Order: sequence, then C-alpha cells, then structure tokens
Amino acid sequence: MDLPINQFKRAIASGRTPLGAWLGSGAASTAEALGCVGFDFLVVDMEHTPIDTPQMIDILRAIAGTPAQAIVRPPWNDMVMIKRALDAGAQSLLLPFVQNADEARRAVSYTRYPPEGVRGVAGTHRGSRYGTVSNYLKRASEEICVIVQIETLPALGKLDEIAAVPGIDSIFIGPSDLSASMGHLGDITNSAVQEHLAAAAKACRRAGKPSGIIGPNPEMVARFIDYGYSWVAIGSDMGFMVGRAQELLSRFRNAGTAADKPVAR
Repeated sequence: MDLPINQFKRAIASGRTPLGAWLGSGAASTAEALGCVGFDFLVVDMEHTPIDTPQMIDILRAIAGTPAQAIVRPPWNDMVMIKRALDAGAQSLLLPFVQNADEARRAVSYTRYPPEGVRGVAGTHRGSRYGTVSNYLKRASEEICVIVQIETLPALGKLDEIAAVPGIDSIFIGPSDLSASMGHLGDITNSAVQEHLAAAAKACRRAGKPSGIIGPNPEMVARFIDYGYSWVAIGSDMGFMVGRAQELLSRFRNAGTAADKPVAR
C-alpha cells in the first residue's frame, strides 16, 4: 500500500481555511455523522475525555469513511502517548500545553524515528497499514502533522521561538486556557483576551506557521477568521447536542405544551 496522504497538512499549507469540530463523546457513530456533514477536520480529544486508544482507533476508522480528516489530541505531550497514537494510525497530532521551544523540540522528536527523533520502532501496526506500506519507517514523517498548543500567557510570549522549531507544522491557540491564565476564567470575550488572540494569529503569520483555534459559536469563529487564523473548529459534538436540546426544550417549556394543560372532561 501507499503511505496515506495527510490532506489536512496540505490544506493548512495551501492558504484555505479548513473548518472543523471537536469530538468528545467517544462515539464512532457521532464522529462518522459529523464527517458526513462536511467538516474538513475532526479533533479526537483524548485530553479532556475518557477516550482511550481502542476507542480512538474506532473513531479514526469511522472518520476515514468520510471526507473529514482526523486530528488526535493525546492527553499530554508525552513520548509514549504520542507513539501509541501514531502506531494506531493518527497522522495529525495536537499536543497540549507546550510552554517553550524545548518542549516543542521534544514533541517533534517523539514523532520521528532515529536518528531524527526517539519514536519507538514496531514493524506491524495500523499506522503502517500492518506493515504493508512500502518504506514506512523512512517516509512516515512526510505525512505527520505536528501541531503544538499554546494556552498560557508565558507560552504566548515565546510563540516566535516555538514556531521556529523545525518540524512544527502549526500552532494552535487555546482560548479558554489562555483566558484562564490571564485571570479571566470562562471569559474569552474579554477585550484583553481578544487582543492577545488577534496578536497571536498575526505572530503565527509572520512566522510562516498556520494557526488554529476553536470558537464557541459562528460569530466568534467569524471573528477568529478575520484575525487571520488558518483553521478553526466550530464547537464540539457534545456542544451541538446539548445546545440544540436546550433550544428545543426551552421552546416548549416557555410556550407551554399540551401536556401542561388540563384535559377537558
């Protein structure tokens, strides 16, 4: 077999703006449904959810049957977790809480085989299509996309150094954690937070690195695109479900339903 092409890596390098969503439910069917909707990418979040490696593989298989591309966020910027994700078939990795250039360099090294890095070598796994991809060991890094997540004010101050690390393909700015680190927990709309988010997008552009972010609603997503972000997630599967459920329920609760009215006898 040929090495699978990472269309997401190519898309963010092309200048267009892929739109995606977060996956937190752990359900392969939900991931497949959102992939069929037309999202360009879907983030399999293993950091803030109980999704484990077998679940992640099922979700990757589900996404593979849709036009969407999968991004896996491991629980931490950890050599073993990254190795397991790559061996499981992930090609785009979003690595949380990268604070400086040294941590970014380690992140890259975890995705490369020796001598360029420290990724452990196994002959037969899903990433190599069970050993059927010709010359996988020498070519794997061609299609791996390394995205580091900047989510604190100190890390934002080192964005230029982080972006300059060879092998970093993109920078993701975590707006919720950034706002928390600035003393505005739960308030990404704060003007100071928004100023830093706008500045981060410009800094990534100057550094020649595509930048990613997530917005809670279409209005905020549009603002982030105006700031210059290269790829943007529009909420999450759980957010879509809960938000729509609340909308429908409140419509009937506020208006009253037949069930609330006494039955004429």
